[in-house]
Amino acid sequence: MNFPSKLIEEAVEQFAKLPGLGKKTAMRLTLYLLQMDKEEVNRFGQAFIDLRNHINYCSDCHNISDLEVCEICINPVRDESLLCVVEDIRDVMAIENTHQFKGKYHVLGGIISPMDGIGPSDLNIESLVQKVQNGAVKEVIMALSTTMEGDTTNFYIFKRLKDTNIKLSVIARGISIGDELEYADEVTLGRSILDRTPYENSLLQ
Repeated sequence: MNFPSKLIEEAVEQFAKLPGLGKKTAMRLTLYLLQMDKEEVNRFGQAFIDLRNHINYCSDCHNISDLEVCEICINPVRDESLLCVVEDIRDVMAIENTHQFKGKYHVLGGIISPMDGIGPSDLNIESLVQKVQNGAVKEVIMALSTTMEGDTTNFYIFKRLKDTNIKLSVIARGISIGDELEYADEVTLGRSILDRTPYENSLLQ
């Protein structure tokens, strides 16, 4: 692709780094920005600078937050005895949109994937074990994607927590095998949370 300007070329290259964007789409976005008011473009760019420089990860659940502790964790109405384990922030948002879960979360920051070089030590699993050992948690719901990697992570967490006195459950298979939570519709996901089953039962399937 030939560019009339080095500035345009650089902008296109940066847009093209985003997942799902090819050079043609990146070019279209760049030209659109050129048509916008300069102040709007400045606000657009500043939003991402502020995001990268000032975002926090909740010291309790590892969710993304503007503060040291996220709004869900400090909400006194949430049930701290009920803990939902998810892969990342997208899953928290998906479950929250169902309005069916009233407990708290624990964000792993990924799932075990040997092919990608991601092992248990790369995830927020030790802090999960510590949280359970502290005694407030009565049930852990493992709400990970129904993929091989998700199931592997579920099993690892089960092994780490099986000797505790808590209830270990997994979301119902209303979520199709191989699906990721963020793409599930709200009704199906909400029902999968409500119809969760003991994790041991899933091992027998």
